[in-house]
Amino acid sequence: MELIIQILMLFIVVNCILKLSFWKWWQSALFGLVCAVFIVWMNKYAIMQSKTQLNDYLMNRDALQDAAVLVTVESAICFAFCFAALRNLFGKKIKKWLLPLYWYPSLLLFPVLFYILTQTIFSMSGTDFDTLAYTIAAITLGLLPAAAYGVKYMFPEKELRLEVHFLVSLFVAILGLLTTVNGNVTYAAAEEPVNFKALGLSLGLFIILFLIGYGWSKIRWIIMQKKQAKFK
Repeated sequence: MELIIQILMLFIVVNCILKLSFWKWWQSALFGLVCAVFIVWMNKYAIMQSKTQLNDYLMNRDALQDAAVLVTVESAICFAFCFAALRNLFGKKIKKWLLPLYWYPSLLLFPVLFYILTQTIFSMSGTDFDTLAYTIAAITLGLLPAAAYGVKYMFPEKELRLEVHFLVSLFVAILGLLTTVNGNVTYAAAEEPVNFKALGLSLGLFIILFLIGYGWSKIRWIIMQKKQAKFK
């Protein structure tokens, strides 16, 4: 179950970076600064946590159900943003009450950052806590705007980024619901070694299909541009 939660956190970070790719670089940098300040401020609370306490919380079914509600709400906000942005791409006006959706990055990123901070403190117990906090804050400050700019540079088409943002939000919602089944397993899971070959094949298949889809979208876009140029 802890592995599922960690995967959920990873996709929350990815989803936030995708959303920041629709912002200007200074806006992403400003949000990165807010996250960095949050990490430094939460350091005094992170050092008071124990690894057992956090593990018990992650295994608490009631707490996971509450978290699943928050994940579902955030995913719904991301869905609404995707549809609103799609209307804007087709030249339709966005209603004023939908404009705040554009400025909503991801509030779930903050508990993820807190989790990263606590896990770093646990794994590097001999290092000064303030040094760890400032290091993670500096990495966050540089990584968020840089990653957002990188995504925007690699995928300049807003339609493609909207599609990926929608799919990742859907995956986040599904993972959020899966975390609520903790404690409901009625049989003991069989212990098996990790099949790295199967994982590698799955990852390779995903990368190949992604590249095929991305290449096809590029070719289709070029063909559409040539057709439009002929009619002009």
